[in-house]
Amino acid sequence: MNNIDQRLEDLGIELPEATAPLYHYVPVMIHQGVAYISGQVPRINGEVPFQGKVGREVTIEQAQELAEMCVLKGLSSLKAAIGSLDKVEQVLKVTGYVQTAPGFFEPSKVLDAASELLYKIFGEKGHHARAAVGVAELPSNTPIEIDFIIAVKQEDRTR
Repeated sequence: MNNIDQRLEDLGIELPEATAPLYHYVPVMIHQGVAYISGQVPRINGEVPFQGKVGREVTIEQAQELAEMCVLKGLSSLKAAIGSLDKVEQVLKVTGYVQTAPGFFEPSKVLDAASELLYKIFGEKGHHARAAVGVAELPSNTPIEIDFIIAVKQEDRTR
């Protein structure tokens, strides 16, 4: 077992199975040692557990739970592409889009859960730049979508 798999086990975290994209794009594009991970939504078995706008139908706590799900889905896709999360050199940037109700000004609090989870998993390599953006609408009425840019020890390839 490698270091990150052991850390995930120690944290009681199991990565979901990597899923194929629904449309014509790749889950992960790697170029010059940088992995660009497509936007992840918290869909389980085709369903989003909480739907609607954060600050109205969805609480901050529910949205934070969904943000953590997005992280795990993104890491699952990355692991499928590179074979081992031990190849992660640095999480570079996380961009989160939070579907917010009018007057909700705290999308950064939602993204804090994703940032904290990445730090728990990768330690200092999990610190990253970040953007937390409130938006009016997201696909399937999901409250959150997150994409990632991660430096990896890897040759260029698409998966």
